[in-house]
Amino acid sequence: MLDGIVWFAQNLLMSFYNLGYAVTHPGLWLDWSNKESIMRFIYYGASVEFLFVILTTFIVITAIGFVKNSFMWGCVRVLEGFANSIGRFVAWAGLLMVLQQIIIVFMQRIFTQATISFGFGTGLTFDISWWAEELKLYNALVVTLCATYTFVQGGHVRVDLVYSVVSFRTKRVIDMVGSLLFMMPVSMLTWLYGWFFMWRHLVVPNPSASDTLDKLMLKSRALRWNVETIGFSPSGFNGYFLFKILLVSYAGLVFLQAVSFFYRSYLEWKEGEASAGKYLDKDSLGEGEEAFEGTH
Repeated sequence: MLDGIVWFAQNLLMSFYNLGYAVTHPGLWLDWSNKESIMRFIYYGASVEFLFVILTTFIVITAIGFVKNSFMWGCVRVLEGFANSIGRFVAWAGLLMVLQQIIIVFMQRIFTQATISFGFGTGLTFDISWWAEELKLYNALVVTLCATYTFVQGGHVRVDLVYSVVSFRTKRVIDMVGSLLFMMPVSMLTWLYGWFFMWRHLVVPNPSASDTLDKLMLKSRALRWNVETIGFSPSGFNGYFLFKILLVSYAGLVFLQAVSFFYRSYLEWKEGEASAGKYLDKDSLGEGEEAFEGTH
């Protein structure tokens, strides 16, 4: 028990040094013309050191926010605005998906073409089956990058067996506990496994979560890019590495939204029911459609 406390305290204190060193020596992990820099980036992207840097940053910002609530509200507005901006932009992928499906149907059933070309001059030409499978990417974009936007808008389905009958402040306590014990840990675990899953489809030799930094430095001697371009069919969509990148992006966005949700819940708990929905930038379906908002 004591050893665990000492280990935690040491890593917490070392996180200040690690963050400062990373910021002042960006070439060690951002200079991707150097193979060792790539391997350092891969290692530290899901390392204990990075975890404690994130944890320390969260603790420091939260402590400042407890003292200065206007600062915490500012964090909420920035993080929710970030989620809303990404979600509102990526949501257009749903329209692209519908339009592309219509084009595929017309080209395949009416014009009986085997390929489709998009673009001016030298167009992007692929088999129709490629374009049909590529529709999955639009769906993945909406699911992964619009999840936090939907959360901010109150559009996720929830089961309120207890939540709906408790007081306002009790709801905020439940929200705070949920963000700390469920949203943050699950998003961090998703990031941890998704990070190495992604890199195993981008470079060789394949990095592993169990590899030490020294072992990865040895692997860097043979490092080369090997981006996954294998589809499920010979002429099908071959950009499945993008799904791995989206998985990591999703985990990062959920973690940031967990932080934002914790801050909003705390501030609403402290300031009372009058602060519910304060600074919340929610979309509107228009006048007379209020009953349907938050359910789409």
